[in-house]
This record gives sequence, structure tokens and C-alpha cells, in this order.
Amino acid sequence: MRLGYDLTIEQSQKLVMTPELIQAIQILQFNTQELESYVEEQLLTNPILEMAPAAPQSTDSEQEKPSDDFRSKEEHEIDWAEHFKEKEYDDISYKQWEYNTEKNEYTYEQYVSSEITLTEHLLFQLQFAPLKKSCRQAGRYIIESLDENGYMTLTLDEISRELSLSKDKVELVLSAIQSFDPAGVGARNLKECLLIQLAHQGNEDPLITEVINHYLEDIAGNRLNNIAKALNVTVREVQEISDIIKGLEPKPGRQFGSSSDTRYIVPDVIVEKVDDEYIVTVNESSAPKLTISPYYQKMLIDSDKESNISKFLTGRLNSALWLIRSIEQRRQTIYNVVCAVVKYQIDFFEEGPKHLKTLTLKQIADEVGIHESTVSRSINGKYMQTPRGVFEIKYFFTSGVSGNSGEGIASESIKTIIKEIVDKEDPKAPLSDQTMVEMLAERGIDISRRTVAKYRDEMNLPSSSKRKRY
Repeated sequence: MRLGYDLTIEQSQKLVMTPELIQAIQILQFNTQELESYVEEQLLTNPILEMAPAAPQSTDSEQEKPSDDFRSKEEHEIDWAEHFKEKEYDDISYKQWEYNTEKNEYTYEQYVSSEITLTEHLLFQLQFAPLKKSCRQAGRYIIESLDENGYMTLTLDEISRELSLSKDKVELVLSAIQSFDPAGVGARNLKECLLIQLAHQGNEDPLITEVINHYLEDIAGNRLNNIAKALNVTVREVQEISDIIKGLEPKPGRQFGSSSDTRYIVPDVIVEKVDDEYIVTVNESSAPKLTISPYYQKMLIDSDKESNISKFLTGRLNSALWLIRSIEQRRQTIYNVVCAVVKYQIDFFEEGPKHLKTLTLKQIADEVGIHESTVSRSINGKYMQTPRGVFEIKYFFTSGVSGNSGEGIASESIKTIIKEIVDKEDPKAPLSDQTMVEMLAERGIDISRRTVAKYRDEMNLPSSSKRKRY
């Protein structure tokens, strides 16, 4: 065995991801909001970049995008000053920024409404409550301690110690708050919440109170026979009580706005039916138009090629052109993928959710001629606006089972059919999961009882015993 240093030559193959390639992959994966944020960041760090001004639809030759000179990585080593001179850019047209000389006009359409929160709603009512000044402070403290559903999060003892008030006074303030709208607010538990609502309705039936205090779990499990036997009443009476209780609001605070709950969806792709054809359009906001600053083009032309300014601007220009090309490539990839999805799921668009087919990433990848991971990135977190509503693009990629005809049936289609069966069943004799298995088999869908139960749970449909009405 010999130990020592040797110089050897060997040949190997490996994939090296350049920063530009990593950037292109990131851009493809961004949703609309993430891409907008990324572009804003690039506009701040790269002086060469500018947002293209809004203009009417232009021809391909008029659009501001990289020319054929920038198609390959090798062609980045270009004399940009000579390139701009060859293109005969108007020296007079350059500018570093624009001033908007138009007078600002404000209209109500520029403002959005703000939803009233539960806290604001209750504090407004507190102003008119017949309480002393010291008690109003306790009222404000209690209101601000309520959770988003309107329930108490502190005990009376904790509030009493914190505010140095007697427990009786705190309880008096709490009673006043429990008389506020919405009914049930300020309750310490579900039972108290329901009882407060009954009191607001003027319903003082002792039988309903008894059921709320001792048989709520049986109501939830639809075990009405147990309640009827325990209270010595008919099942029909218990059914009526159950309907009254289920008509109450278990979370009185959820009807009010909350800034943390506000979520906006901006569709990345719009699918419209024109005559008998579905047209796919990539949302312009999801593919921002960027251009090269004429001011810095002029500066690059005038500067010495060997100067630091020229080298800096050339590097920034390369980066800007790569970003513009990556955004355009992202737009084209999303367009191609969605066109293939619409073509494959045409029955869904024509007939509805029951006709959704099974679809995998590989099928679309083979259709478009790209890798599965590229398809995955192009649909990740992106939404499609269609004549049937707004859907996450992932919605159309679903597993399922093979029908008797050999065609794949998506799980979403099966769920829709199960929902229709449940909606049409006799509530006094609800269908069991096994019965639904047999009904689905008659439609050419062969799945197990366990799968039916799984789909039913995913749709929040209770079991047959809980759906039964007397």
C-alpha cells in the first residue's frame, strides 16, 4: 500500500445550477402576489429595470421584451453600446423618471369599506349601558379579553384581582355584556352561550334548558331515543328540541370581521368560453411588463467600454434581461399547462364537477413536453378563474378510480355524486355507507365502503345514524 499525492484526470457529468437558473425556477414557482413583491424588490435594486407603461395591445415587434440577440447565455458578452446604436434609439427620448402632471382626483371608488370587529361593536354598546364609570372600565377589559368567537377567556377571579374590583361588580358587568348583541356573547362555555340566546328569544321552556344542561352530547350524536327515555317524552318532541338547539349560534362572534381572516385570491389564469371554444388568458398582473430604462441605455452608449460604469451597467443589463425573459417564460409555461388541463378536463367545464377526470402531473408533462417538477411549480399556489368559479389549479389534478368503461373517475366527482345521493335520501331512513357503495356500483363506480366513509368525512357529512330524523 502506497501513500502519497497524485494528479489524475477524470471525466464526470454533473448538474450545476447557476444563479440565473435558480432565479428562473423561483419565478416559476411564485404566485401572483409573491411575483409582484419580487419584481418590486428587483426594481429597487436594479436601476436598469423599469415598469413598462400601460399601453394598448401591441404587436410582437412592438412589445418591450428581449430581442433575439439575448436568447442564449453565450451571447451575454455583447457590446451593449454598439447594440443600442444599431437599434437607433432616439437620444432625445430618454428619461430617468416621469412626473404625473395630471391633477389627482379622488372618488369613492378608491376607498374600501372596513368590517366592524366584534370588539368595536361591543364597545359601542358599552357606551349606552347603565353602568358606573368604574364598571365601564371593567366592561372594556372584559370585552377586549373575549376571543374571536365571543367567549370569555378569563375567570371572574382573575378580572377581579386585576382591576381590584369585587367579584359581584365584575359579575354585574358581565351580565350587562351578555345582554349585548350578538346574543350569546360573553359566555364562559357552550351551554351558557345557548342558554343566553334562549333568554334573548324569550324561550324559557324548562325541557329545552334540561337538554342543554345535561344532554348536549346526545344531541350532537343524534341519540334522541336516549334523551326521550331519560326525560319520558316522545322522540318527536326531542327532535323539535334538537332543531331549536341546532338553530342557535354556537360561535356568536364569528359573524364579525377580523383583519386576520381577510384573504384575497387573485386568479393567475382566466378561462372564458367564447362561442364554443374555451380561451385561456394569463392574468396581466401575474406577468408584470418590464422594460429597460432609456436613460441608462444612453449612459451606457456614452460611457467608455472599459470604465467601471460601463461594466456595472452591463452586469445590471444582463440581470435585467434575464429577469424579463424568466417572467415571459413563466407566463408561457403557465399558459401551456393550463391549456392542456382545460383540453383534458373539457367535460368538467361543459357538464360540471361530476365529470372531472383523474389527472396526474406526468400526463400534462408529457402533453406539454416539460418535466413533472416544472408542472408542479407552475401550478403551485395558483388559481384559475372559470365560468364555473375560481379553482386552485391543483383541483384539476386528482386521483380516483377506474370506471367500468375503463375511464378514470376523479375522487371529486365521486364526492359530488355521494353528496347528491345524501341530499335526495329519505331523512327518516338515511342510506348507509354500504348502500351507497351498491348505488355507486350501479353507476359504474367500484369503491369500498371504507372509501365512501372517507369521502363522506372529507365533506363533513355525518354518518347515517346522525343524519336520521324522527
